[in-house]
Amino acid sequence: MAIQSLAVFCGSKNGTNPVFGQHASQLGKLMAENNIRLIYGGGSAGIMGNIADNVMQHGGKVTGIIPKLLLEWEVQHRGITELIICDDMHERKKKLYSLCDAALILPGGFGTLDELFEIVTWNQLTIHDKEIYILNSGGFYNHLIKHIEIMKAEQFLYEEAIKRITIIDDPSELTRYL
Repeated sequence: MAIQSLAVFCGSKNGTNPVFGQHASQLGKLMAENNIRLIYGGGSAGIMGNIADNVMQHGGKVTGIIPKLLLEWEVQHRGITELIICDDMHERKKKLYSLCDAALILPGGFGTLDELFEIVTWNQLTIHDKEIYILNSGGFYNHLIKHIEIMKAEQFLYEEAIKRITIIDDPSELTRYL
């Protein structure tokens, strides 16, 4: 099935490695050029805002989903196609997952990891069967990938869920899966 909408989970900060921002910009352009709607957290800051800005600058469509609690904290994006305001974080994540065909994880903090592990867990529980991509920009997720390999070797993971995770090192690699 072709990807028409992609949930992107990433930081509301920029991080220190310039490749994070470069990859976010490339990804935004690539999504717009391939008519893939960005589904994301609705913020205007950090990598999150960078991707949204680039999708919009290149004529794409963006749906942001933000809980009331974070309206002031994350500074909602005012220049996107659609902004959905929900009651809480749980509703936000459920809406993000329901609106996307696949998910892509970029560098980020605890919230990004929470979203990654929840969507993988939902795959494992057959709540959905979405493909999950991890953009390992500048090796950001090397240790996490190694830990996942250890969990697999120790037989703590279900093979079906692991098969849905694809690691890529550059946004251009995503075009193979579109």
